[in-house]
Amino acid sequence: MKAMIIGAAGFVGKYLIDNLLDAGWNVSATRLPSETVNARVPVYELDILEDLAIGKLLEKVKPECIFHLAALSSVADSWENPALTVDVNIKGSVNLLEAVRRMQKPARVLLIGSGEEYGYISPEDLPINEETLLRPGNIYAATKAAQGMLGQIYARAYGLEIIIIRAFNHAGPGQSDAFVVSNFCKQVAMVEKGLHAPIIKVGNLEAKRDFTDVRDVVRAYRMLADKGRSGVVYNVGSGKAISIGEILNKILSLSKREITVEQDPSRMRPSDTPVIEADISRLYESTGWVPEIPVEKTIMDALNEWRERKCY
Repeated sequence: MKAMIIGAAGFVGKYLIDNLLDAGWNVSATRLPSETVNARVPVYELDILEDLAIGKLLEKVKPECIFHLAALSSVADSWENPALTVDVNIKGSVNLLEAVRRMQKPARVLLIGSGEEYGYISPEDLPINEETLLRPGNIYAATKAAQGMLGQIYARAYGLEIIIIRAFNHAGPGQSDAFVVSNFCKQVAMVEKGLHAPIIKVGNLEAKRDFTDVRDVVRAYRMLADKGRSGVVYNVGSGKAISIGEILNKILSLSKREITVEQDPSRMRPSDTPVIEADISRLYESTGWVPEIPVEKTIMDALNEWRERKCY
């Protein structure tokens, strides 16, 4: 299979490249001019806000399958820069879908959304299946909900093969410290090296999220590219919610120093969802995928990666 990863310079991109290559796929990737990507594959500069550039690149490479990872993916950043989040996550996706529609042989497209799209969930609605009403509780989630709806419209209206994914929280080594597991691991590593006082700053520890190792996530993406049904939405997650406080305790249990926990008001979101937990039965039924990497290994690998870094 000839695949193109749009937005491959992010956290997930490098893992998806490796997974596809290991499975024997022919892979190319795109990045912004300021970014770098695994040199094992051909890499092209692309800004998805430049619609004509997308069409030219697809005409040149002629991919059979496109993984659309390009997005502003931080919930916190979406509150700080809502206009850019809307532009990249919605307008950029429309630009890609239009370019695919114009291809002589349209590629299959995986649109990567988020479990955040479900928003405020009642306990009786857990675990969340794909038919659950979307109630986005933040700007990032709203843009991803719009992206998925647009994908379904393009699939129905133009007969394009589009698979919509709602990926729940994922983590692993190399993730930006804008995300909670990586942020906690970074703070612990800095304390251990004497670069920070033995205090860890936290936000809301009561929220429960469905965490999956990034290496399991990209395996699900590949399997959905092979076996997913067009126009259908798939949850990708572990199927089990865990509180941020429990994640923190697991990280602190691995620390080589005693660390005090302090709540930082600046880390509290303007709006937060109490519990997010995925029903992944549709994904399993279509592909046979189940998560394989336990959260303890994810945490250990992420912490060790921060410990090995030369600078922070």
